[in-house]
Amino acid sequence: MGDAQGELFAASDDPSGDVAPEAGPAPVGPDAQVVRVLPDVRAMRDPFDYAVPSAAVDSVDTGSVVDIDLAGRRLRGWVVETGVIAPDGVTLRELRRVRSVGPDPSVVALTRWGAWRFAGAQTALLGTATAPVRITAAPQGGPDVQPAPVETARQAGRLLSQHYGASLDAVFTDPATVVRLAPGTDTYPVVAAAAGLGPTLVVTPSYRQADEVLRRLGADGHRAVGLPRGWAAARTGGVTVVGTRVAAWAPCRPLAAVVVLDEHDEGHFQEHAPTWHARTVAIERARAAGVPCVLVSPSPSLEALAVAPVVPESPATERVGWPPLDVVDQRYEDPLRSGLISERLADLVRSPGRVLCVLNRKGRARLLACNGCSDLVRCDGCGSAVGQDAGGDLVCGACASRRPPVCLSCGRTSLRAVRRGVSRLRDDLEVLVGEPVAELTGSANDSRPSTRVVVGTTAALHQLGGVDLVAFCDFDQELLVPRYRAAEQAMALLVLAARLVQPGGSTGSSAVAGRILVQTSVPEHPVVLAVSDGDPTAFTTGELARRIELGWPPATAMALVSGAAGPAFIDGLVRSAGIDVLGPVDDRWIVRAPDHVALCDCLAASPRPPGRLRIEVDPLRL
Repeated sequence: MGDAQGELFAASDDPSGDVAPEAGPAPVGPDAQVVRVLPDVRAMRDPFDYAVPSAAVDSVDTGSVVDIDLAGRRLRGWVVETGVIAPDGVTLRELRRVRSVGPDPSVVALTRWGAWRFAGAQTALLGTATAPVRITAAPQGGPDVQPAPVETARQAGRLLSQHYGASLDAVFTDPATVVRLAPGTDTYPVVAAAAGLGPTLVVTPSYRQADEVLRRLGADGHRAVGLPRGWAAARTGGVTVVGTRVAAWAPCRPLAAVVVLDEHDEGHFQEHAPTWHARTVAIERARAAGVPCVLVSPSPSLEALAVAPVVPESPATERVGWPPLDVVDQRYEDPLRSGLISERLADLVRSPGRVLCVLNRKGRARLLACNGCSDLVRCDGCGSAVGQDAGGDLVCGACASRRPPVCLSCGRTSLRAVRRGVSRLRDDLEVLVGEPVAELTGSANDSRPSTRVVVGTTAALHQLGGVDLVAFCDFDQELLVPRYRAAEQAMALLVLAARLVQPGGSTGSSAVAGRILVQTSVPEHPVVLAVSDGDPTAFTTGELARRIELGWPPATAMALVSGAAGPAFIDGLVRSAGIDVLGPVDDRWIVRAPDHVALCDCLAASPRPPGRLRIEVDPLRL
């Protein structure tokens, strides 16, 4: 980090173990400045009042990171309110020191809203919104940037309309807009148009995408910084800020617009508690600032469509932006004897060109049957079906017991894989093509392979560069998984695959280049038809109707409750009209409400019992 960003936090500054003698209380004079500080302790949700030393008056503002003495400990905290009036006769301790410049006041207010919206601790969100380094000098203020006039915003929308062949005139004048662009369509013009209006917050699902946007903005002459390195410059103001999901909490002033790229991508979701989604934060931030929020996606999420109108590019351009889709119908295949390599896939893999075969099952096999008696191979301890690891041992996924590959019914050792894993598929492909095949599963030891054919889990879609063909060997595993968002998640995988093959591959082979293949027993599934037609409209319309009928989000608001303190929390839940509690199933409860206001008010009003408690609002995987 450069000098402009200050020094790194020292290990001795860790508030969890640093104990220091407390200074005595100082009487608060009539002219003393009093601030309200929220300690950096998850269990503490209430702030405390402190007096500001006279030498630090000019360096304390809402959001400042400070050190305080509390109950014999030296703690980090954030100033969440200034100009506090202390009660008469009360003596307050002074702040020990001002540690660093922190989030600006608008972001502090956003974290307060986020703590309510995502049923978590505000301190966790303040930590996300704080620079990873200490910034000791207050920002001097960037160039005086005025918000773009309405006519300028309309002109930017007109230019986008001409570029995409769609009516985007109001994209920068409406509060929120969903812009649907096919996977092969360049989304950068939306970012460039927004940055032309003034400092823009750009949120992407991956570092690779953020780096590319930042590079192109710089090449076009826009003043832009990336996170986390550019936090200090962003806090100063006057620049466009680009980053992954944490950028939703980053400083950007004076904010002119917010753009979220690939808003459907699960990379925008923070899995650690409190769980939050960058799209939701971005929409609220833009609303509070009174600026437009543009959500860009090839297949918008139902949550985005519930809050903003969708504007697609021209139908002809959108269709060209989706690659050809080959569908292998496996409805009439024997599930116990059919393989993962269909005749169509075998022909394409043998053709020149780089191929990625996707199978989201690690190991050699996840389900086996005896070649003698045809019984499924089960665990001798708990009776669950067992799989086979790369070494050939049988492993139970339920109790983790291991044993040699022997059938318990007849004693034979000849077993066949009913549900093959990537390791077995790699061996089969090597025999088929007569050349080495690499395996890519997202492990930390994985490196980018140089082989022509690669087999891997869905993690390979994020790790590889351009390929000629992406083949999903068992797409039913994605379409038919028992999760309420399974269809949207399957569509997201096809979007990633479309991006990989869109450049036309590496060989330009007419038989392989720029294609996706799916093997499925439901070839008429709405996801498959939507990609085949290059139009997600029918899919999203039907999916929304199904969610409404079943009472799933976004038709309702839901939270998933788990942890050792879950039963006590559910027992003490402050229920109001429309609040339903479902469960427990696997020691988890679903709290469902008609909307987020009712849900979040209910969760905020309910007492938190001691012990581990996880509340996940808007769960993605359920």
